[in-house]
Amino acid sequence: MAATTTNNPESAGYNPATKTFHSLRPPIHLPQEDAPISVVDYVLSIRSLSRWPNSTTALIDSATGRRIPYSDLIRRQKSLSYYLQDVLKLSRHDVALVICPNCVQVPILYLSLLSIGVVVSPGNPVSTGSEIARLVELSGPTIAFATSSTAHKLPKLRLGTILVDSPDQPSQSDVAAILYSSGTTGRIKGVMLTHRNLIGVVALCRSSAVAAGERASPPVLLYTVPLFHVFGFIYSLNDVAMAPPVVVAMVKSGSAERYDLSSLKSLVVGAAPLGKDVIAAFKAKFPAVELAQGYGLTELTGPVSRVLGPKESKKWGSVGRLYGLLEARIVDPETQEALPPGKQGELWVKGPTTFKGYVGDPEGTIDNMVINGWLRTGDLCYFDDQGFLYVVDRLKELIKYNGYQVAPAELEQLLQSHPGVADAAVIPVRRETGGVFIYVVTFSSYEI
Repeated sequence: MAATTTNNPESAGYNPATKTFHSLRPPIHLPQEDAPISVVDYVLSIRSLSRWPNSTTALIDSATGRRIPYSDLIRRQKSLSYYLQDVLKLSRHDVALVICPNCVQVPILYLSLLSIGVVVSPGNPVSTGSEIARLVELSGPTIAFATSSTAHKLPKLRLGTILVDSPDQPSQSDVAAILYSSGTTGRIKGVMLTHRNLIGVVALCRSSAVAAGERASPPVLLYTVPLFHVFGFIYSLNDVAMAPPVVVAMVKSGSAERYDLSSLKSLVVGAAPLGKDVIAAFKAKFPAVELAQGYGLTELTGPVSRVLGPKESKKWGSVGRLYGLLEARIVDPETQEALPPGKQGELWVKGPTTFKGYVGDPEGTIDNMVINGWLRTGDLCYFDDQGFLYVVDRLKELIKYNGYQVAPAELEQLLQSHPGVADAAVIPVRRETGGVFIYVVTFSSYEI
């Protein structure tokens, strides 16, 4: 992917003196850092500022259609918080392991645990017993919450396991959640996120909602991302969040034509680069749907940048501009020199959503954090002259071939543009002559 240069770096939010990119979004204001509030306090405090303060429905059980109004949600949260704190004696800094499939009880449980300062540690409900044992080893939970279908995989904990289907005031610096990520090494790590981190990400999301403009009615989000993912902490379909392979499937498959998608307003896409050819094919098929790419990572409590609004969504291939509160640098991986707009390098990010560290892994934290709080993302990126961020690929996934650095994502996007290819994957192969393996899934009606 070719990067462009610019004669006016300040239009990209770039300060040549500090070699730092600043957000071009409106400023975002957070509570004073020493204010004794949790992320739950913050979320409830801004509810009255919503564009739809009188909206009543908070959650809908997709299996039964049962609706839980905000008044009931808050009542249940307070009742459960009392039980957890006064009966079970859970308190600040205790860790609760949550192994549950998506259900309406989980958001209520999260709010209750976070409100009393308990650290939430959600795991994948399809994990094996040995994988869950590793999560327990990392986070050291005193209690677990599960369903009747997942409880049998949990080891014995001090306070046991509570089935979800049958106050010591926290500080902003307290760990609020432990999410699991492979980091940059492939071995699973426990990422410690504080109440301050979560407050920051709620503020980012609220800011983007305000910037997107007024709607005639409250949006309805189809939540395709599992609640144990970092997305799980950011609470006729209008909006859908999904990964690029689903977008490719919508373009390539004929199944979308069998459904009425007229109420669909926008798709928010993240987790991997999305090729311009796929975007063009999607817009041709769904011209009324706004396709917005975003970028984030667990160590930054989720979002870093996002395309906002119809005008920005025309910047095909970009993952948008930096959210307020965040700063970024593009750094040459070899010289460690900070680079101006148009130059490719490793993306470094700094802000209040930067994670506290890895559980029981101080060396891993040091390896991933740099001086003055800058987080090295491990992603090859660049900014254009308008401050839009582009992700090329993961640095560690670049393929060295005949002296060149080849980005697998670019080859995959090229292959996916062929009408006969349903999906594609590119991986390096270690052999004396060098080489690359390309795997494609073809449609039976095509010969390639």
